[in-house]
Amino acid sequence: MIGAPRSTSWALEAASGVLVTLPVFLQAPWVRIAPFSATLFTVPLVAIGLALAHHPNPRMRDWGYLLVGFCGSWLGGCLFWGWCRLHPIWHLPLEAFVLPLALAGLGGRWRLACGFYLGSLIGTAATDGAIALTGVMPLWPQVLGASPSEAASFLQAAALQLLQPTGLLVVGAFALGLSQLCRWLGGLGEVGRITAAALATTLAVDGLFWLVALAAPKLSGLI
Repeated sequence: MIGAPRSTSWALEAASGVLVTLPVFLQAPWVRIAPFSATLFTVPLVAIGLALAHHPNPRMRDWGYLLVGFCGSWLGGCLFWGWCRLHPIWHLPLEAFVLPLALAGLGGRWRLACGFYLGSLIGTAATDGAIALTGVMPLWPQVLGASPSEAASFLQAAALQLLQPTGLLVVGAFALGLSQLCRWLGGLGEVGRITAAALATTLAVDGLFWLVALAAPKLSGLI
């Protein structure tokens, strides 16, 4: 939104980062225990987002747009982690199921929603790409299909594999590329900053889970 107060923009960027972490710390355990209820939770989220998006206060509308964008990521995550989590090939297609709408809406009133969703999706695509190129992908179904003790050993093996020269090179290249992309997006206005905030948070969460997988794999998960 052109002319929006910078303080409002910062609040939206911070909220974008927080929303990216919710699937990791809230959705992941919920969808594994009760995938149907986690998926159904999308309905009230969309309802709240749409109600805010039609609020007479422009600032409230922006919060609504952001929440609607989050709903796309939430629903895609529920569909994959609830029913297809042992098949990583379906991860990105399910997460990207509303991509055409997001691209089409970038120039309209829903641009904040689209920017957030695209930032989350780009982060997901980069993470999956790094996992595939480092050879960690075969461990994905093993981790998710194993008992907690076995999963911890698989996780640590995956984290250690990333410490190999090829793994470090791939991870470093992705981190550098995404960091530069975030800087570029940050110069494109409010929508770009929302996209960059979502993408940067994904990068930070990936780094955190890699460190946890090395130090305390029982506390981690495969991202």
